[in-house]
Amino acid sequence: MGEGLGRIIRVAGPVVVADNMRGIKMYELVRVGDERLLGEVIRVEGDKATIQVYEETVGLTPGETVERTGRPLSVELGPGLIGQIYDGVQRPLTSIQDLIGPFVKRGVWAPPLDRKKKWHFVPKVKKGDVVTGGDVLGEVKETPLVIHRIMVPPNLSGEVSEIVSEGDYTIEETVARLKTSTGEAEITMVQVWPVRQPRPHKGKVPPDTPLLTGQRIIDTFFPIAKGGVAAIPGGFGTGKTVMQHQLAQWADADIIIYVGCGERGNEMAEVLERFPQLKDPRSGQPLMTRTILVANTSNMPIAAREASIYTGITMAEYFRDMGYDVALMADSTSRWAEALREISGRLEEMPGEEGYPAYLASRLAEFYERAGRVEILGSQPGRLGSVSVVGAVSPPGADFSEPVTQNTLRVVKVFWALDTALAQRRH
Repeated sequence: MGEGLGRIIRVAGPVVVADNMRGIKMYELVRVGDERLLGEVIRVEGDKATIQVYEETVGLTPGETVERTGRPLSVELGPGLIGQIYDGVQRPLTSIQDLIGPFVKRGVWAPPLDRKKKWHFVPKVKKGDVVTGGDVLGEVKETPLVIHRIMVPPNLSGEVSEIVSEGDYTIEETVARLKTSTGEAEITMVQVWPVRQPRPHKGKVPPDTPLLTGQRIIDTFFPIAKGGVAAIPGGFGTGKTVMQHQLAQWADADIIIYVGCGERGNEMAEVLERFPQLKDPRSGQPLMTRTILVANTSNMPIAAREASIYTGITMAEYFRDMGYDVALMADSTSRWAEALREISGRLEEMPGEEGYPAYLASRLAEFYERAGRVEILGSQPGRLGSVSVVGAVSPPGADFSEPVTQNTLRVVKVFWALDTALAQRRH
């Protein structure tokens, strides 16, 4: 057995236990088995690591190897995100369809961003300028509606020792070099960021600007602020998904990120069919020119549901850091909580209320806390960006006293409850 390779000793659904993993870190990304399935370490005991696998584990056997990558589950952030359709771990579904057809086979991987496409880069700094994390080095016109700002990564600062002239470059070509306190750093158009780590900012500001949703009843009686969070609980068929589609089309946000997390595949298919045909009401451009879709439907691996929410919010924070107002639609957080419950059950943890793990409330709060209107990083003071989150909640039997609805209510300020009786009366 090679150095650094673990070995599977137990498989229980999406949860795999491997030994010979001494020194591995929590949340490190690993490749599991002969098919190199994607997984993430969620518990470490001695030299044993418990891994949640983001793909179907049927056929995995004890004795197969586990390969460490040395980095946490991360997303690639750069030009080419807008208009894309990803799964929960940022695999581009359109590229994979071109490779192998409509069904995603196990172990298939494609780069999230196009490596060959050239983008027209316009520099915004010059040699000798001193920049800090979050400063804009240059701009790329990604779509007719989105100017993609190429920023200094949050953890870097220094003097610009080289900046390329205006022209066409791929995302992997170096566009700037910085002289930092530790040496020289090369900057490309792509940043890689761990999904479970919130992107830094200077501080939150009070949300004082309304997010106009274009729905008169909401804007009049139940308004939400830019950087606010809202929950839409309702029984089956009350219109949560339709409401989120409407908000995605009409809300006063620069970028829309729609996460279909564990809902029915046909609902996501409807989004994929409708959104390219719909026009943005303000510019007349197709809606997809400011939208990113993350599709992890009910027939896709359950563990990846848990990741899909974090993938979506990390992309939202990236566009927030450019100074945009971003709206994230999560449909539905109940399915995400169910994925938590299933993984928790496989880990043999003590169940809390209705079988959900005891940490359900803190995980929900952690996710919603990443929303907000903030002063973004950079040497220019007073630049603002926001992430507003609208999460659908699907309580079984429209029972609003169940744990996911109640714990969401603790965190959110805006509560748009949909009534089954009214929906049945076609209201």
